[in-house]
Amino acid sequence: MASGDRWLDATWPRVRTYLPAAPARVIELGCGPRGGFVPFLRAEGYDAVGVDPKAPEAPGYVRTEFEHAELPHDADAVVACTSLHHVTDPAHVIDCIADVLAPGGTAVVVEWAWEEFDTQTAEWAFARLRTSDDGGWLNRRHEEWRASGEAWPSYLRSWAKEHGLHPAGSLVPILEARLQRRSLSAGSFLFADLADTSEADEQAAIDAGRIRALRLDYVGARA
Repeated sequence: MASGDRWLDATWPRVRTYLPAAPARVIELGCGPRGGFVPFLRAEGYDAVGVDPKAPEAPGYVRTEFEHAELPHDADAVVACTSLHHVTDPAHVIDCIADVLAPGGTAVVVEWAWEEFDTQTAEWAFARLRTSDDGGWLNRRHEEWRASGEAWPSYLRSWAKEHGLHPAGSLVPILEARLQRRSLSAGSFLFADLADTSEADEQAAIDAGRIRALRLDYVGARA
């Protein structure tokens, strides 16, 4: 199974617990070329739309940036999974999330706290990399880092700056300014690209203090 599919399969049950009951209207921001959670949502009876410039060319998807999409303003929920950290203007996109939600609607944000990816966590992950023909993102970071000759923190900061990545920690205050927080937690993020390592295995290493939690889950509601 590709790492992207493994991630979606593992993350969907957690995202599902935060959503209102079907047939609620759910919009996914940044569904990607695989369609994100939209197939899962539709299978459970949700009225789901995925928005992404690289979304599948199929009914139920909108191929554009979220902030430019023409969307109804009565969504019961918006899901944004590892998408906000690379938008150009997070404050504007989060404004758009709040605008499309119906009063009381839910925003489920799953983010990558890349700024927490310290050397100890990187060494733990790179020792467990899966061999893959498609060269997953974690394999690529490992290869580029080794080729750079830099210390891991220096390489990571340079790479994040080059790609315009926003720290997850900077996104939370923006979310808090527009939404009412229901929950905020951290957990496993790397397992989908690791060999013989489950989400529970990674969480155990986090709980033991051996590595840092790189996933941030924020759930909020429109007042």
